[in-house]
Amino acid sequence: MIGAEGQRVGPGTIALVAVATAGLVFLLAPVLIILIVSFSSGNYLSFPPPGLSLRWYQRFFGTPAWRQSIVVSVQVASLTMVFATVLGLGAALALVRGRFRRKAVVYGVVLSPMIVPTIITAIGLYFFFVKLKATGSILAMAIGHTVLALPVVVIIITATLQGFDLRLELAALSLGASRLGALRRVTVPLIAPGVLSAALFAFLTSFDELLIPLFLSGVEVQTLTVRIWNSLVLEVDPTIAAVSSFLIAVTCAVLGVSALVRRRGDA
Repeated sequence: MIGAEGQRVGPGTIALVAVATAGLVFLLAPVLIILIVSFSSGNYLSFPPPGLSLRWYQRFFGTPAWRQSIVVSVQVASLTMVFATVLGLGAALALVRGRFRRKAVVYGVVLSPMIVPTIITAIGLYFFFVKLKATGSILAMAIGHTVLALPVVVIIITATLQGFDLRLELAALSLGASRLGALRRVTVPLIAPGVLSAALFAFLTSFDELLIPLFLSGVEVQTLTVRIWNSLVLEVDPTIAAVSSFLIAVTCAVLGVSALVRRRGDA
């Protein structure tokens, strides 16, 4: 078999492509099924659907409880994005530019929320905020989500800083700029695409998180993921598929904006 570049393709390459294609289909199939079921005209979750209808999207966007959950999720994710980006930028600058002992240990501590099971982190945060009587608040959930989003932000900004030409900042310092001025006027504008991409991933991490708000949310203040969980426990209907499709659309939109930002930054 001859490939697109005129080179002979062996059976190993064909097998690799087949396995990769099968894996991609395996990963995308549940998403496609959910999207199709969300347009079902039936009263129950079934695939293939008996017909097509927008009734479940109308129920989703027309129910005040679901709309309130969207607002809460956006508020929590926005606060998380701000907290994680500010803290992550400072931590990344310290880890890349700083000269201190045990830097690897500090880096490991910063990344530990990615290693520790989320349920352990959620239980610890629950006991912490219970003592402060702060459970059920948007701020508590945002702080909890910041713990999870911070490692992602640090990784992205650290990689961006490592690709930054330090000579540009040194040139600003040699021309009389202070370190803070050089950071604000030279470094931050040049690494802005990476910082914005990290902020978007922090937003997405918070928007899709379930376990921490499951412990920290209240009866009236519930994120979208928590309300999905409660709906699955009490009642299962195609509204869940419509909500899931909405989450998929938000995820794709955020990832698309992030890719566009990084592409413009590379250009």
